[in-house]
Amino acid sequence: MYGVEPICQALQVAPSAYRRHAARGRQPQLRSQRAQKDEQLKPQIYRIWEQNFRVYGARKVWKQMNREGVHVARCTVERLMRALGIEGVRRGKRVRTTVPDSAAACPQDLVKRHFDADRPNQLWVADFTYVSTWQGWLYVAFIIDAYAKRIVGWRACSSMTTDFVLDALEQAVYDRRPTQSDGLIHHSDRGSQYVSIRYSERLSEAGINPSVGNTGSAYDNALAETINGLYKTELIHRRAPWKTKAAVELATLEWVSWFNHQRLLGSIGDIPPAEAEERYYRQLAAQAVQPVLL
Repeated sequence: MYGVEPICQALQVAPSAYRRHAARGRQPQLRSQRAQKDEQLKPQIYRIWEQNFRVYGARKVWKQMNREGVHVARCTVERLMRALGIEGVRRGKRVRTTVPDSAAACPQDLVKRHFDADRPNQLWVADFTYVSTWQGWLYVAFIIDAYAKRIVGWRACSSMTTDFVLDALEQAVYDRRPTQSDGLIHHSDRGSQYVSIRYSERLSEAGINPSVGNTGSAYDNALAETINGLYKTELIHRRAPWKTKAAVELATLEWVSWFNHQRLLGSIGDIPPAEAEERYYRQLAAQAVQPVLL
């Protein structure tokens, strides 16, 4: 066996020229292998993008593929998404709907812009947004548990009444069953619906501590504003125009279910909110059993 250098010297060929020739001989095979791999990955990338409201960008698609056991480089996902002509949704500007009631007494701000929670049912945030349809405006209220950013209550209505946001609260209370010992805080902006006597009385009956942002700034209710922004970007703006209010309500139901059980949230480790809560309760149960075993 002879090495490359002696062969090139005997044939009076430069080693660099030989290596370029050998590389050209290998490249078609490498290109063919990559093309085959790309064709296998493209349907999976498109499926994940399609199943997640067509809102995921390359990072979220890449994360979901890894969760499904498909190990691929993020740059490959980015390249193939460009080839497929698909991309994640981009957020736009938000419009605030808060109408403060200067005559109503407001609870103290117990949150101070710190929206972190150590457990479920420690902090809820509430807000509502609006949707334009051919039948007129539709208002959509959300209540979010700050621990895993899970939507625990929501309601759509044609008017911005106290009953409208109360319905979202009732759903959250029924679903989560908070107790006095939870020390649960409900935080909102200074909107007249949230500081109304009826809303405050219902919070008291449920053993929930009210909290209201002091300044009226969006930052005082930033977590709720963020969820509103995702809702508008991922669903409302992307599917507009909306013909009927019923269509918005049905689509919102689907989006909330997807958001809670499938959407990967970077702030909680790129897992869905429901999975984050299940993990918390599993760890809590394990800690309760451990002393018994010892």
